Parts: sequence; structure tokens; C-alpha cells
Amino acid sequence: MSENVEVAPVAEVAAPAEPMDLNTSIQLVLKKSLAHDGLCRGLHETVRALEKGQAQIAFLAEDSDQPEYKKLIEALCKERSVPLLTVPSRKQLGQLCGLCQIDEAGEARKVVSCTAAVITNFGDESEGLAFLKQHLSQ
Repeated sequence: MSENVEVAPVAEVAAPAEPMDLNTSIQLVLKKSLAHDGLCRGLHETVRALEKGQAQIAFLAEDSDQPEYKKLIEALCKERSVPLLTVPSRKQLGQLCGLCQIDEAGEARKVVSCTAAVITNFGDESEGLAFLKQHLSQ
């Protein structure tokens, strides 16, 4: 007679990935929120989300053309107590927000600049989101 023996499932160990840094976590969180339709891109959408109180976190390009844009976003974030992170360039923020085409080699081309972006829905919990929340709490 055979005995019923339960075997505990083996937990899969994730391959050691590259260490998480701020840029990688921002990229992961923006991609996840874009997939869950929770990303507002551009000045108009960003201001509208901030004024409605839907914004959970905001991103601003440091090399913005107009200093008034930076002042507006910074003031709205301060007024609504929304965390604000800066990205070095508008091209980089545009690429992170998905405002580009990806060629066969996986390289981004035809990148559209983006001055500001806001996340209204993070989507699922992820390692990048946990790292970002930890960074913001410091």
C-alpha cells in the first residue's frame, strides 16, 4: 500500500539581479503604472491630476525650458503634499514614461521630451515601488 506523503513546494529563488538604485526603481514604477493606466504625462495632465488630488508621486525634469513650469509643479506638489522627484533631462523622463519607439535591437528612438509626469495608480506592488517608498521616507 502506498502512503500519501505531502511534499512541500520548493520556493523559487530569484536570480540575483543588479542592485536596485533610484533610477532603476523609477523606471520600474513608471512602466508598471503605465501598464495599469495610472500615469499622467505632460504638463497639462500633470497639473490636472495634482489639482484634483489624484497624484501619488510626481516627477519633474531638471532641464525644463520654462522656469514657470518648475515653479508651478513644485508649488502644487508642496500644496497637496505630493512627493516630487527630479529626473536629469526631459528626454530621459519621456523615455521612462514610454514616449518613444523601440526598434528591433531594443533601443529607444524618436524620444519625445516630457517636462513632468504624475503617477495616480501604482498598479501592483513591486520591488521598485518598495525601494521608491523607502527612498521617499528618508
